[in-house]
Amino acid sequence: MTATATDRTAYINARVIDPASGLDATGGVLIEGNKILDVGPDLFLDDVPDGVGTVDCRGYCLAPGLIDMRVHLPEPGDEHKESFESASAAAAAGGVTSIVCLPETDPTIDDVSVVEFFARRARETNIVKIYAHAAVTRGRVGKELTELGILSEAGALAFTDGDTPVADALVMRRALSYAATFGLLIIQRPEEPRLARNGQMNEGEMSTRLGLAGIPAVAEVMMLERDLRLVELTGARYHAANVSTAAAVDAIRNAKAKGLAVTCDTAPQYFTLNDTAVMDYRTFTKVSPPLRNEADRLAVVDGIKDGTIDVIASDHRPQDQDSKRLPYLQAETGIVGLETLLPLTLMMGAGTGIGMLDLLKRLTLAPADLLGMKEGRLATGLPADFTIFDPDCEWVVDADKLQSKSKNTPFDEMRVTGMPICTVVGGRHVYSQLD
Repeated sequence: MTATATDRTAYINARVIDPASGLDATGGVLIEGNKILDVGPDLFLDDVPDGVGTVDCRGYCLAPGLIDMRVHLPEPGDEHKESFESASAAAAAGGVTSIVCLPETDPTIDDVSVVEFFARRARETNIVKIYAHAAVTRGRVGKELTELGILSEAGALAFTDGDTPVADALVMRRALSYAATFGLLIIQRPEEPRLARNGQMNEGEMSTRLGLAGIPAVAEVMMLERDLRLVELTGARYHAANVSTAAAVDAIRNAKAKGLAVTCDTAPQYFTLNDTAVMDYRTFTKVSPPLRNEADRLAVVDGIKDGTIDVIASDHRPQDQDSKRLPYLQAETGIVGLETLLPLTLMMGAGTGIGMLDLLKRLTLAPADLLGMKEGRLATGLPADFTIFDPDCEWVVDADKLQSKSKNTPFDEMRVTGMPICTVVGGRHVYSQLD
């Protein structure tokens, strides 16, 4: 990076990809301070003006910074598993410039004071941008609604009880009706709790072989179908998180065809792995919802390909060794995913023919639009949040080298393709191999 006498920096010799405008061409980006001043294929074809700093992107891809809308950040409560600082470092190393945290903290994010705590800690950390979802119900116990309108005004981007579904149909109806009044988004991780109770993995041939209690795939679609009926009744905006089954993908596809305001996301483990990965009782494959069978995995890929699945999120859930290196029945669920989100998505796209613009849309523009964020696109006047990555770089995941405090990944020693090279947040290099 060359020295500059002004506050302007030109990023040159880049493959600029912007899903919002459909741009995918060799070009550059000019920033001033923390804002984008100009972007396009015709920038700096001849030379960079005097007094402007330059960063040579070496032909790598330059795209809007990734937005991960489903991150379990256990501070306050379990800082030994992950902190604001370690989660931010992991995000930056993964090309993620904004993370949105679930309310599964202690105390729960169900009060304005906790939302304000998140905002204050994010400012203090000052690496990547950190936002929060608030709980739908107080304490996430599924009974009394939180003050959705007030929490939204305080900065909550959407409302969810995290991995605990709102099981009571009347409570969910009230939540959707309340949210519809304010135009707010309700996020549900659909799973019928009685069917899933005590389940350890996907119900099927593998669970029978391993002697583990199974969670039937129908548990997901049963809760989802109930919620879709309530969405039709209330007219609310509804987002299904961590979709993992063919039946759920079909249900969402049908709901969209009916014109309902329904969206959904999935995580890389559901299009990369199936339940055979649990062989030998590998607790690092224990996730919620569980890894499904191969037919479900392929259905998730098809859902991404045809646009039924709107967003790809990491579902980053750090767990320390004491929580994971246990017998399968006692081990906690969840894997870390911030640093593998981009390469696993790129690998899936390369294997299925999904174009780069479509893939990046699900990691940038789609979550931004869903949550009303100004990030997620490259345009004049918007925040200078972007990632530079090498789409062809092969590397091997090494759990010990991950930035996260916790190392619970099933992708350890896996060869992946796609390497973040530089992560820029507000015009600052928060991670870089270019400097």
